[in-house]
Amino acid sequence: MVQLKPIAKNAIPSALERALRYRLLNEPLESESICRDVLATDPGNEEAVVTLLLALTDQFETEYLAALARAKQLLPQLQGGYERVYYEGIINERWAKAQAAKGMPPHTVVGWFHRAMHCYENAEALGSSDNPDAVLRWNTCARILQRYEDLELAAPSATWDVEADVGDEPPHD
Repeated sequence: MVQLKPIAKNAIPSALERALRYRLLNEPLESESICRDVLATDPGNEEAVVTLLLALTDQFETEYLAALARAKQLLPQLQGGYERVYYEGIINERWAKAQAAKGMPPHTVVGWFHRAMHCYENAEALGSSDNPDAVLRWNTCARILQRYEDLELAAPSATWDVEADVGDEPPHD
């Protein structure tokens, strides 16, 4: 097996810039690899954990359940309660979008958006009033759900029980 080469501690800021750039270029595998290199050198690097989590969510449509599990495993590594619940919301929201892109049933997609919104509400309660991130994400989910409601009204024979899908466990696919 090929042995990975470590990066120097002083190279971490530059590496993190590259990881962000690769995410923005829609190259999440490259971003993931860089974040793992950073974490091998500096295991507690919060910026690397967040970027890695986001790079994994960028892979939801291609890696599917494997990326979901790997992203969720990172949550305990985040330092604060706000960060853990906010990024759990991000995972749920992006998973909902990936499910929608794969043509999953609306009740499954809606359930994941509701989970995301619940996380964002918890993050809002934990965050400061000058940080609108959780509210902005909640509103985005709400607007997406409004579109689903519009689809539901357009096709009355296709009904789903939204509340039944918002339990403690994620909907089964």
